Amino acid sequence: MYRAVTRKIEVTVTPRFLSERSSPANNYFFWAYTIDIANLGGETVQLKTRHWRITDATGKLQEVRGPGVVGEEPVLKPGESYEYTSGVPLPTPSGFMVGSYGMITDKGEHFDIDVPAFSLDSSYAERTIN
Repeated sequence: MYRAVTRKIEVTVTPRFLSERSSPANNYFFWAYTIDIANLGGETVQLKTRHWRITDATGKLQEVRGPGVVGEEPVLKPGESYEYTSGVPLPTPSGFMVGSYGMITDKGEHFDIDVPAFSLDSSYAERTIN
């Protein structure tokens, strides 16, 4: 599990490789990741945007920006949390992701929170031929 806290908003990430959704012979490797966002602070916040930086084993970077997560823009009151699972394919057997969420308070203040960098690993990464 990977963890980051920004402005009393905790983000934890648990990635897992899905061999049943991968096709190594076709250079297609798929991971699911579960993210839990917990409001440890005293103000109500809403997640409005996401920004991902996804890097494969060759160093190729893909950036993804968009509204919300999995079609939602969750509101988190103090003490509440929100969990979702999504997925990411790569053409290589390993890589990593890092990102941020754009948040807004109930008073209209915008700020970003960190999503910790996390590894996308598979057993196929150890079998790569140089």
